[in-house]
Amino acid sequence: HVQLVESGGGSVQAGGSLRLACKVSGHLRGCMTWFRRPPGKEREGVARIATGSGNTYYADSVKGRFTISQDNAENTVYLLLHSLKPEDTAVYYCAAKSGTDCYGPASVSEFGYWGQGTQVTVSS
Repeated sequence: HVQLVESGGGSVQAGGSLRLACKVSGHLRGCMTWFRRPPGKEREGVARIATGSGNTYYADSVKGRFTISQDNAENTVYLLLHSLKPEDTAVYYCAAKSGTDCYGPASVSEFGYWGQGTQVTVSS
Protein backbone atom coordinates (compact mmCIF):
# COMPACT_ATOMS: atom_id res chain seq x y z
CA HIS A 1 0.00 0.00 0.00
CA VAL A 2 1.54 3.30 -1.11
CA GLN A 3 1.15 6.28 1.18
CA LEU A 4 1.87 9.87 0.23
CA VAL A 5 1.98 12.60 2.84
CA GLU A 6 2.16 16.25 1.83
CA SER A 7 3.36 19.07 4.04
CA GLY A 8 4.49 22.67 3.77
CA GLY A 9 1.34 24.52 2.82
CA GLY A 10 0.36 27.79 4.42
CA SER A 11 -0.71 31.38 3.91
CA VAL A 12 1.56 33.91 2.24
CA GLN A 13 1.28 37.28 0.58
CA ALA A 14 1.58 37.70 -3.16
CA GLY A 15 5.20 37.50 -4.25
CA GLY A 16 6.09 35.13 -1.44
CA SER A 17 7.43 31.59 -1.53
CA LEU A 18 6.62 28.20 -0.08
CA ARG A 19 8.12 24.73 -0.27
CA LEU A 20 5.80 21.75 -0.40
CA ALA A 21 7.02 18.25 0.37
CA CYS A 22 5.56 14.86 -0.52
CA LYS A 23 6.97 11.90 1.37
CA VAL A 24 6.33 8.50 -0.18
CA SER A 25 6.26 5.22 1.71
CA GLY A 26 8.89 2.75 0.57
CA HIS A 27 10.44 4.49 -2.42
CA LEU A 28 9.66 7.12 -5.00
CA ARG A 29 7.58 5.85 -7.93
CA GLY A 30 8.58 6.37 -11.54
CA CYS A 31 6.36 9.39 -12.07
CA MET A 32 5.63 11.88 -9.33
CA THR A 33 3.24 14.71 -10.02
CA TRP A 34 1.82 17.72 -8.19
CA PHE A 35 -1.77 18.71 -8.85
CA ARG A 36 -3.81 21.53 -7.40
CA ARG A 37 -7.50 22.25 -7.03
CA PRO A 38 -8.36 25.96 -6.87
CA PRO A 39 -11.62 26.91 -5.11
CA GLY A 40 -14.59 25.92 -7.23
CA LYS A 41 -12.46 24.43 -10.01
CA GLU A 42 -11.29 21.05 -11.20
CA ARG A 43 -8.01 19.47 -10.16
CA GLU A 44 -5.21 20.41 -12.55
CA GLY A 45 -1.69 19.15 -13.10
CA VAL A 46 1.01 21.61 -12.07
CA ALA A 47 4.38 19.86 -12.32
CA ARG A 48 5.74 16.38 -12.74
CA ILE A 49 9.07 14.60 -12.57
CA ALA A 50 10.24 11.31 -14.01
CA THR A 51 12.29 10.10 -11.08
CA GLY A 52 14.50 7.82 -13.16
CA SER A 53 15.70 10.46 -15.61
CA GLY A 54 14.97 13.62 -13.65
CA ASN A 55 13.03 15.05 -16.59
CA THR A 56 10.43 17.58 -15.55
CA TYR A 57 7.31 19.14 -17.02
CA TYR A 58 5.43 22.25 -15.91
CA ALA A 59 2.05 23.68 -16.72
CA ASP A 60 2.32 27.01 -18.51
CA SER A 61 0.67 28.79 -15.57
CA VAL A 62 3.58 27.97 -13.25
CA LYS A 63 6.54 27.67 -15.61
CA GLY A 64 9.44 29.77 -14.39
CA ARG A 65 7.95 30.17 -10.90
CA PHE A 66 7.63 26.61 -9.57
CA THR A 67 10.36 23.96 -9.37
CA ILE A 68 9.85 20.25 -8.77
CA SER A 69 12.72 18.17 -7.40
CA GLN A 70 13.36 14.82 -5.78
CA ASP A 71 15.38 13.48 -2.87
CA ASN A 72 15.78 9.74 -3.30
CA ALA A 73 17.39 9.26 0.09
CA GLU A 74 14.37 10.83 1.79
CA ASN A 75 11.76 9.31 -0.58
CA THR A 76 10.50 12.85 -0.98
CA VAL A 77 9.47 15.08 -3.85
CA TYR A 78 9.45 18.83 -3.38
CA LEU A 79 7.64 21.66 -5.07
CA LEU A 80 9.18 25.09 -4.64
CA LEU A 81 6.67 27.85 -5.21
CA HIS A 82 8.09 31.30 -5.95
CA SER A 83 6.51 34.60 -6.96
CA LEU A 84 3.16 33.37 -5.71
CA LYS A 85 -0.02 34.95 -7.01
CA PRO A 86 -3.54 34.94 -5.56
CA GLU A 87 -4.59 32.63 -8.39
CA ASP A 88 -2.16 30.01 -7.03
CA THR A 89 -4.48 29.58 -4.06
CA ALA A 90 -5.53 25.93 -4.03
CA VAL A 91 -5.26 22.61 -2.28
CA TYR A 92 -2.09 20.99 -3.61
CA TYR A 93 -1.95 17.23 -4.01
CA CYS A 94 0.87 14.83 -4.67
CA ALA A 95 0.24 11.82 -6.91
CA ALA A 96 2.35 8.82 -7.86
CA LYS A 97 2.39 6.11 -10.48
CA SER A 98 4.88 3.51 -11.63
CA GLY A 99 6.51 3.53 -15.05
CA THR A 100 8.35 6.08 -17.13
CA ASP A 101 5.44 7.70 -18.97
CA CYS A 102 5.77 11.03 -17.26
CA TYR A 103 5.67 13.97 -19.62
CA GLY A 104 3.16 16.43 -20.89
CA PRO A 105 -0.05 17.57 -19.23
CA ALA A 106 -1.01 15.29 -16.36
CA SER A 107 -4.41 13.70 -16.07
CA VAL A 108 -6.09 12.78 -12.80
CA SER A 109 -7.09 9.42 -14.24
CA GLU A 110 -3.45 8.37 -14.65
CA PHE A 111 -2.84 8.12 -10.92
CA GLY A 112 -3.93 5.61 -8.33
CA TYR A 113 -1.98 6.97 -5.41
CA TRP A 114 -2.76 10.35 -3.86
CA GLY A 115 -1.87 12.32 -0.80
CA GLN A 116 -4.41 14.08 1.39
CA GLY A 117 -3.56 17.54 0.11
CA THR A 118 -2.11 20.68 1.64
CA GLN A 119 -3.67 24.14 1.48
CA VAL A 120 -1.85 27.07 -0.09
CA THR A 121 -3.45 30.49 0.31
CA VAL A 122 -2.00 33.58 -1.36
CA SER A 123 -3.36 36.98 -0.40
CA SER A 124 -3.03 40.12 -2.49
